[in-house]
Amino acid sequence: MGRILSIDYGRKRTGLAVTDPLQIIAGGLATVSTSELFEWLKDYTLRESVERIVIGEPRQPNGEPSENLARVQQFVNRWRKVMPSIPIEYYDERFTSALAHQAMLDGGLKKKARQNKALVDEISATIILEDYMRSRKRFPSI
Repeated sequence: MGRILSIDYGRKRTGLAVTDPLQIIAGGLATVSTSELFEWLKDYTLRESVERIVIGEPRQPNGEPSENLARVQQFVNRWRKVMPSIPIEYYDERFTSALAHQAMLDGGLKKKARQNKALVDEISATIILEDYMRSRKRFPSI
């Protein structure tokens, strides 16, 4: 069984999270420059067994596509062409940034730490992955 990796894709930075090899626990992995993301992921998937990638699907609260969706789709299409052996799928990421900020508050992080956008991106990726894992338990055929 390989890991599941999640991506919170952003214009400048991208947050990443990953499960343990048994897919029980999700944890933050890194935040990387979006311009370096593709190569970073290729290197990571050569070192680690990754079963699938889950990428946040950016939508507005009303369900309409956000402005970032086109960039995410370009990345997904490129990944599917170059690395077809590792499937990549979309997962709704609405409200993950707000949930990440709340988690930071609940965790008692100081204001300076909460302003760290890279940390917010990594926590958002972790929330996407945790939600994805919960949905698979509820709906195993997904």
